[in-house]
Amino acid sequence: MGACAFGGCLPGTSLLHPGTSVTAALQQAIIAGMARSSVPWFLYLLECRDGSYYAGISTDVQARFAMHLAGKGARYTRSRPPLRIVAVRQYADRAEASRAEWQLKQQPRARKLAWLASAEHGSALPERTPVAPKAGNSR
Repeated sequence: MGACAFGGCLPGTSLLHPGTSVTAALQQAIIAGMARSSVPWFLYLLECRDGSYYAGISTDVQARFAMHLAGKGARYTRSRPPLRIVAVRQYADRAEASRAEWQLKQQPRARKLAWLASAEHGSALPERTPVAPKAGNSR
């Protein structure tokens, strides 16, 4: 009898359903269910009332914008109501959209504005320029 981290269980047996076996077909069905969804995700950029920008991701940008307007969106937009959607870009899945959102949020305002200007042309996010350390601040 093989040892298991949760007690003596046999290889291929289910911890959740004792006495049953996890077959290769079941494993493939589980993996297929976790595969990429065909629903596209969108990175959107909102202009807020105070002149700032808010970036977010969603599968339905118009519905998400309505939530922001109703004060049921992100905490940021509850205190800075959005005025309009200024840019939207489509991605194949949530992971890609999340990576693009993170990358956009790392950009200084000027680069976000450059991305806005190029969004309709489908260009990539601008690369972030590293900030040089201030003089006299050595460690």
